[in-house]
Amino acid sequence: MNLALYSLLLRLILPLALARLFWRGLKTPAYRRRVAERLAWGAPAPVADIWLHAVSVGEAQAAEPLIRRWLKRDPARRILVTTTTPTGAARVRELFGASVEHRYTPFDLPGLLERFLDQIRPALVVVMETEIWPNTLAACERRAIPVVLANARLSERSARGYARLPGLTRETLRRFALIAAQADADARRFVDLGADPGRVRVTGSIKFDLRQPASQLEKAEAIRRIWGPQRPVWVAASTHEGEEVRLLKAHRRLLERMPEALLVLVPRHPERFDRVASLVVREGFSLTRRTGETDGDSGASVFLGDTMGELPAFLAAGDAAFIGGSLVPTGGHNPLEAAAAGVPVAVGPYTFNFAAMTAMLLDEGAAARVADAEQLAERMLTWLEDATLRARMGARGLAVVERNRGALDRLVVLIDGVLDPGGRLERLI
Repeated sequence: MNLALYSLLLRLILPLALARLFWRGLKTPAYRRRVAERLAWGAPAPVADIWLHAVSVGEAQAAEPLIRRWLKRDPARRILVTTTTPTGAARVRELFGASVEHRYTPFDLPGLLERFLDQIRPALVVVMETEIWPNTLAACERRAIPVVLANARLSERSARGYARLPGLTRETLRRFALIAAQADADARRFVDLGADPGRVRVTGSIKFDLRQPASQLEKAEAIRRIWGPQRPVWVAASTHEGEEVRLLKAHRRLLERMPEALLVLVPRHPERFDRVASLVVREGFSLTRRTGETDGDSGASVFLGDTMGELPAFLAAGDAAFIGGSLVPTGGHNPLEAAAAGVPVAVGPYTFNFAAMTAMLLDEGAAARVADAEQLAERMLTWLEDATLRARMGARGLAVVERNRGALDRLVVLIDGVLDPGGRLERLI
């Protein structure tokens, strides 16, 4: 497939993509708001020095230290952050307020991208993690705008998918001015798919550079008082469809030995909050919700974290954590927030999205892999009964995080070099 055929196919499916937005908007109204932005219509996007794209919540959080570094160096710097999901948009606003602009990302079609770039006129485009859009790269290349793939990761599964379109993939990857990969394995996969080896660097993950503010610890202490300071608490973070029923099965087994235990269940997608709440009640558990009137009822056996942006505080308030998306073949989520909170981490068999990070924690004895609900229940029982073991594993996780800090500094140096190889950086510094 070449770029022209890709663009033709994308034009053909555009009506379906718009229809899907409106369909999702029936349950989550935010999806059908600001649709014009996805077509680069309506009020023009603001002029920006840097356009950073973060598809959703996880990427927005990963970009936080980079954006804060830019703003600290130059508070007047104009930064536009685009996301694909409303939850990502909400997280951007929560993290940065009015210090950055936000828009939804236009669909990857030539006309839309040209109109969008006419509006914002960036000197640099930074794309977080795994977003690789052929027409976006081509449009930026025509305008001599460098594009950096930052904190880049590429799982074996994703690499196999890109390999099915070798010509288009090679052409697209070679348009990146820089691919800053999280790990050697990610870098190797990008090069194998056709990226210019001279533009691929391993910087590590800037997620190691996230630091929780003191206010986060204060919030965690307040939440723990709600749950009950003496109760054993495990947090199931970023869970997916088909996973909660297994987690509830594990919790039921845990309650047989530890009746006072509390499961804090935090679904990944907010549109599933009500469905998960119904499942919990249907399975016979007593439930309290973060947003509910019974928020202070510490006697419930399941607490539903049905808010956005509070997961780090939940993890810091808990005794142990399970990282969702790993009991089902989603590929898992970032385990570092739990490790940085100093709690032991359990993961299921599917962690290919964060393979390197997970392997670090497993190798250092800061995490454990479980195959199913039964093993998860036994693992949580062991941890919740042994505060000394929890503290030891938590300390190992913190040590892993501390040892791997520094990716942000390496990334900023490389981006500075892309912006101004001569070393002046007159426009953006």
